[in-house]
Parts: sequence; C-alpha cells; structure tokens
Amino acid sequence: MTHDHRTALINGLLDLAAFLETHPDLPVPPNVTVHHFPRQTNDDDQRAEIDQLAALLGTDINHEDASRDHYATSRMFGPIEYRAVAILATARARYDAETSYRGCIQPNPVPTA
Repeated sequence: MTHDHRTALINGLLDLAAFLETHPDLPVPPNVTVHHFPRQTNDDDQRAEIDQLAALLGTDINHEDASRDHYATSRMFGPIEYRAVAILATARARYDAETSYRGCIQPNPVPTA
C-alpha cells in the first residue's frame, strides 16, 4: 500500500464519518468490517504477515477461522472491526474446485403457474 493510498483511505473514512454525523436521518449498518488480505501466495509468508499485524494490533490469532483454512486476527473499535485474514492454499484450492463448473450448469426454468 502506498502512502497516497493510505492517506486516501483514511481521508475517505473521515469524510464518511463527517457525512454520517451531518445526516442523522441516513441509516447506518450495525457494524462495519475493514478487511486486509496479504498479497503473498505462500502460506508461511501470509501467516508471518498476519502474526506481525496481530502484534501491532495487540491481538491474538483467531483459531476459530482455522477450520476454514483461514489465518486471521482482528480488533474492534466500537462497532468497527479491522480484520486481517490470510486465505491459505487449501482454502483457495477448495474454492477453485467448488467453482470450477460456474457458468456451465443451467438450472431448469421455474414453472410460472
């Protein structure tokens, strides 16, 4: 992430907060999650990045995500969650296999009467 992107993201969040504050009639969701995904494809490198982020956030690794082959940590700021997730190779391979027929199967038309 470049400094310009980081600055733009922070300014966008501040602009959104200011806009919501001045428009109390506008509905807001009960919570918001900001996701970060490591760019590396090597599982060990992804885990190392998540471990570094957990140290910066002062959080632990969420082992509940391990059942889906994700390696993650997060920190709550009120109803706002900063979540860093590594999607490990086995999860990516499973997703690729599950979606390999996407667009090849056409469902029967739904009866209209």
